[in-house]
Amino acid sequence: MKGYEPLERSIGYDFRDKALLRTALTHSSYANENRTQSSPCNERLEYLGDSILGFVTADWLYRKTPKIPEGKMSRLRAELVCETALYEAAEQLQLGRYLRLGRGEEQSGGRNRPSILADATEAMIAAIYLDGGLEAASAFIHAFLLTREIGTEPEGDFKTELQEKVQREPGRSIAYELLEESGPDHCKVFTFRVCIDGREAGRGTGHTKKEAEQAAARAALQDAGEAR
Repeated sequence: MKGYEPLERSIGYDFRDKALLRTALTHSSYANENRTQSSPCNERLEYLGDSILGFVTADWLYRKTPKIPEGKMSRLRAELVCETALYEAAEQLQLGRYLRLGRGEEQSGGRNRPSILADATEAMIAAIYLDGGLEAASAFIHAFLLTREIGTEPEGDFKTELQEKVQREPGRSIAYELLEESGPDHCKVFTFRVCIDGREAGRGTGHTKKEAEQAAARAALQDAGEAR
């Protein structure tokens, strides 16, 4: 597959099984239009790549940030592996120019569509894993996705702080309510509100439910002038 050598140089990995690379770059629209060519699409590879990316990122965060709680680790992982991050990696590699797309997807701008490029990046991770093992896939993930500086200090426990404040007066109640859940599975955004004595006291969003609840509690404390 002569046309893929520049991409392999950019990735820093030379495929032994070139068919894996071709499949990683094959969108379902192309496979559907070329069934006689036996061209599988990259959806199965994308599924596998998502899991590999999640594992490698979680392992890296666990080792790099020994002081931060699980909730913040989940938020950081979501930020590192979200569609935007995957799209930016694809742009860096100019992955769009190598995609195999159906005619309709090509004409509608699919070569530059963030969701398609993000999916292809995950498929690329799986293709590298199947061809060269976890070490090779991990090297790719570290080189193109785990490059951001991240904070390592633990955040305040605003839920506990708010709970203690409310419970200073007997008979008062506090409750958290999920208002909205949006975004793809690998980059969910949750919106919560906290109600004190049945009345809304603050709202917050986050990539995990715990983070969104903490943000809502912080908003309530800030409104009361007591947030740290």
